[in-house]
Amino acid sequence: MGKVRGDRVKFDPDRIVMSGGATGAHEMVAFCLADPGDAFLVPTPYYPGFDRDLKWRTGVELVPVNCESCNNFKITRNALEAAYVKVQEANLRVKGLLITNPSNPLGTVLDRDTLKSMVRFINDKNIHLIGDEIYAATVFMEPEFVSISEIIEEEDVECNRDLIHIVYSLSKDMGFPGFRVGIVYSYNDSVVSCARKMSSFGLVSSQTQHLIASMLSDDEFVDNFITESKKLLFNRHKYFTWSLSQVGIGCLKGNAGLFIWMNLRKLLKEETFAAEMELWRVITNEVKLNVSPGSSFHCQEPGWFRVCFANMDDYTMKVALLRIRTFMLKNNEAMVPLKLCRPSSLKLSLSRSLSRRMDDFMSPGIMSPHSPLPQSPLVRART
Repeated sequence: MGKVRGDRVKFDPDRIVMSGGATGAHEMVAFCLADPGDAFLVPTPYYPGFDRDLKWRTGVELVPVNCESCNNFKITRNALEAAYVKVQEANLRVKGLLITNPSNPLGTVLDRDTLKSMVRFINDKNIHLIGDEIYAATVFMEPEFVSISEIIEEEDVECNRDLIHIVYSLSKDMGFPGFRVGIVYSYNDSVVSCARKMSSFGLVSSQTQHLIASMLSDDEFVDNFITESKKLLFNRHKYFTWSLSQVGIGCLKGNAGLFIWMNLRKLLKEETFAAEMELWRVITNEVKLNVSPGSSFHCQEPGWFRVCFANMDDYTMKVALLRIRTFMLKNNEAMVPLKLCRPSSLKLSLSRSLSRRMDDFMSPGIMSPHSPLPQSPLVRART
């Protein structure tokens, strides 16, 4: 955890409680902090798995904090206050604020000022802050990742540290979700004690712990792995977003994670979530692409879609981009300009040489040697 954060923060091993992945860690924190019927504020768009991880067995409620595209989905104090009032009006008790940094699905990081604002907010309201930082090592270009653990160390930030908790795992940063290794790091002694008792329901096997301890002890390997991972993510993200721009598809500017937040609002027949789902069914059933509609992330504006750009080999990416290009060519005349929060700077640019340039990019000399085999039944795509 310290290495990923540039050794700017020191972590106490005695405050770590292990769990079966971040999923189990989130549920464990929810059990420790809240009673059934209590509420957590969650800025939108957010990972839809939270509705399962934090709610199903704990009985807590998740209340969206509505963020807008006109300011790149920035989390503002006004939005936090509005959500807080909404919960109070519903006669629910707010127990905390849950943030994801870097963001899934946005692929962005929270800046220092925003993090400070959120710490002041939870401190003023005396509610907890849970920071999901499982994508911390996937930041592949500026601005750099800032952990909530760094913010509470700064002199100009007043904070009751008993309110701060971090969820982390190795699934994304080190690329092995199947090992199911997650942790809760809490600055609250009572939460640490409670979580240790609850961890019996989601233990990480001693064999897995021994294997991972041996791996993480190899500093050279870990450093090289993280560096190479960031380089591959940067190159894939750059090419993927550039290819989308060539057919008039805009994306939220991102610098982290495994996802692209793609804007297809101009393809909607009308600005409704019903129209978004209709478009999603076309993309899934006819274009044969696996994307996720923004409404599943509680996004308040129809027409946004999440694309995972890092879970396929180069050949599959080529097929996916060709399908997108073909789809956009067919729908060019049907596009209806929609009024956005701010003027769109997107221009439709359909290059005839796009396919040739993609072939050049996918040449054996450029293809990653670490890519899965195209023949894999999990990733193979057929034209």
